[in-house]
Amino acid sequence: MANDLHFADVFPAADEAQWRKLVDRVLKGGPFERLVSTSADGIAIQPLYGRLTEDRPRALRAKPGPWRVAARVEHPDVELARTQVAVDLANGANALHLVFAGSIGANGLGMPGDRAAIDTLFADVDLDSGLAIEIDLSAATKDAAGHLADLIAERRIDPKRNAITFGFDPLGQIALAGGSPLPWAPFADFAAGICQSFQARGFDGRFCVADGRIVHAAGGSEAQELAFALSSAIAYLRALEGKGIELSQAQRMVSFRLAADADLFASTAKLRALRSLWARIELACGLTPEPLHLHVETAWRMLSRRDPWVNLLRNTVACLAAGIGGADVVSVQGFTQALGLPDDFARRIARNTQTILIEESGLGHVADPVAGAGGFEALTEEIGQKAWAAFQQIEGEGGLFASLEKGAIQGRIAESASARAKRVARRALPLTGTSEFPNLAEAPVDVLAPLSEALSATPWPIKVTPLVATRDGIAFEALRDRSDAMLAAKRARPKLFLANLGTAADFTARAMFAKSLFEAGGLETLSNEGFTDDASLASAFVASGARVACLCSSDALYGERALSAAKALKATGAARLWLAGRPGSSQAEWTAAGIEDFIFAGCDAIAVLTTALDAASA
Repeated sequence: MANDLHFADVFPAADEAQWRKLVDRVLKGGPFERLVSTSADGIAIQPLYGRLTEDRPRALRAKPGPWRVAARVEHPDVELARTQVAVDLANGANALHLVFAGSIGANGLGMPGDRAAIDTLFADVDLDSGLAIEIDLSAATKDAAGHLADLIAERRIDPKRNAITFGFDPLGQIALAGGSPLPWAPFADFAAGICQSFQARGFDGRFCVADGRIVHAAGGSEAQELAFALSSAIAYLRALEGKGIELSQAQRMVSFRLAADADLFASTAKLRALRSLWARIELACGLTPEPLHLHVETAWRMLSRRDPWVNLLRNTVACLAAGIGGADVVSVQGFTQALGLPDDFARRIARNTQTILIEESGLGHVADPVAGAGGFEALTEEIGQKAWAAFQQIEGEGGLFASLEKGAIQGRIAESASARAKRVARRALPLTGTSEFPNLAEAPVDVLAPLSEALSATPWPIKVTPLVATRDGIAFEALRDRSDAMLAAKRARPKLFLANLGTAADFTARAMFAKSLFEAGGLETLSNEGFTDDASLASAFVASGARVACLCSSDALYGERALSAAKALKATGAARLWLAGRPGSSQAEWTAAGIEDFIFAGCDAIAVLTTALDAASA
């Protein structure tokens, strides 16, 4: 039966002019540009985009249908990893992401790469089933790929039946380890020779992986991550061609690996842009563009140690971006990954996040779900343009190895990372559960083992500045760690008294703001119902046992009482005093009365909290 209901016809037509009229009413004379944000690459993100009817869905994945659900295999005890693999494959995973110690994706975890480990891991796995396998190698575990190939040969399995990405990424390892054993020409020849040996054994390809995750984890922008991956891929194409391999064969030997984070628009656009950029390079090489193989992992840098349950939301959004952005294989990190080795529950949630998006949300049924959506299409185009310019800059420096040797690309990534860290510190990039809405009473979560210490730089003769993986919330987490140490030592956290002036209507908004900010640094905030006289305020502050305080009220009441309240608190011995709000023209007068600092949206929260902890615990 035909459906004759047209719900859109029920609503009157609207245009952008009508929308702008409503927006202007809300802005109350403020500039429209207040609604325009800027990405890490300097791209202006508009508040509204029109539909692009001329755009059509593009084929993103190499094969139609859903992506492969990969389970991370990273337990250092390979016997336990073997058990986890059996559970993963029986409960929704149809791909494995083998993470070896010291690799880009390991972040303090990872398996050993010896032959015994490979034999144990795959003892119960049918390698003749076409199982997809993504290998995350390090310099120390590079032989693991060969051990897997040997096992396949010993089982007399046709190598062409396996969908294996072997994961050789010498440039990524150089950037991670901070050095190279050889100049690039002989190193490239050596790496290409390994790929050639796998080809001779009958494997179809995907020997090299151009991995941009190291750039993302180091704080780089979307364009920088793409440019790094493209430059890696070009270097591998040249190396393979130099070994006598036809370019049409070499292009199938290179795959890509990127990160997706909780910025849905940017992550989706980045992944879509990669395919267009690679096709452009293929055409420039005289090749017929072919679908690239893309493995996407949810990002390390967005994961938090504090209130790690929020990572479930971050991972879900990142996985959604990977799916609609056209990933062929997706691996979701455990929501407790930043704390240590995920347990069975965290692993199950990671698998089910993908399964639900595929089966219940139906994301695998549409080739390019965001095609024609103005925001996604515009961002895809603009990220692509920025990435192409960044890629050309690297190539103009002599290629990726030369750029790494000069420290050029690391310098640009460091600038992006610094800008990002400032946004995090000022909470312009809010981290729920970490910098916003913290929970000082959060219960611990279980992990199988803590993270290992960071690997030291490899003592190779050619030194480069390494790209160091970090996480957005690490500065706030360090402050919370200080608070936890004080709690353990003194059985009490450092305290901050909320000096609320007037009635609840006067102080509630700013008191809640102050509570969220100071508790993000681990300070226990002591609230009250407000004070109408300075004597009661001073008496309550002394009784609280706190050493520091923050005045909270309305602008009108500050004008009447901020000076006298500050003097009263200082007279009782308050070690440090803040005021919630911008000081404006009263700053000099209030500062003279003892108000040392001011907190407001956009202030440097890390600086404020460091000072507060120092003063509260002195």
